[in-house]
Amino acid sequence: MSKQTVLGRVTQLAKANINALLDQAEDPQKMLDQLIRDYSNNISEAEQAVATTIGNLRLMEQDHQEDVGAAKEWGEKARAASKKGDELRAAGQTAEADRFDQLAKVALGRQLQSEKEARTAEPTIAAQTEVVEKLKSGLDQMKGKLGELQSKRDELVARAKTAQAQNTMMDAVKNIDVLDPTSELNRFEDKVRREEAKAMGKQELAASSLDAQFEQLDTLGDSAEIEARLAALKK
Repeated sequence: MSKQTVLGRVTQLAKANINALLDQAEDPQKMLDQLIRDYSNNISEAEQAVATTIGNLRLMEQDHQEDVGAAKEWGEKARAASKKGDELRAAGQTAEADRFDQLAKVALGRQLQSEKEARTAEPTIAAQTEVVEKLKSGLDQMKGKLGELQSKRDELVARAKTAQAQNTMMDAVKNIDVLDPTSELNRFEDKVRREEAKAMGKQELAASSLDAQFEQLDTLGDSAEIEARLAALKK
């Protein structure tokens, strides 16, 4: 996976609009659980890619350090050969001095080659270092988004449970007049009053019937007295 691809993927995932995804979800809890799993997998994949990119950068840095070290070492060899050549030439050993001067030139050529390789690698290392820093930042953003996603999931689950409990309670009391709790008492009081009135009516009827019976008894008594007095007269 190229560094451009890795950087693009991390940046895209880090900028994912979680709220927009949640707005489209029919079942937020299931959707969030799946999204957390997918996002965690994406983070794991990105981490592996970033680790590979960092590893490649470290190899490049090691090669650069080796080139820098080699340039220094060849420079020291060139100076040593040149110094030896000067000493031999001063001693009159011209042929041997020329040989060491030639060795100095070879060492200088190797030094120059190592310096070129080191300079060539430096822009690439600088660019790769910048890419790695961006990748690390992108990963940090992704992990922050994952934490946000997990918190959002917990919040929505708690809200869903609360809403479900409220709906259950409202269904249980939907037939109760919560605006006028005395209405049921008033209806019960009316029923009691009707029963009381009915009892009073029965009492009144019973009293009327008893009076009529006593009046009838009085009438019978008068008739008996008249008959008794009539019988006395006839005697």
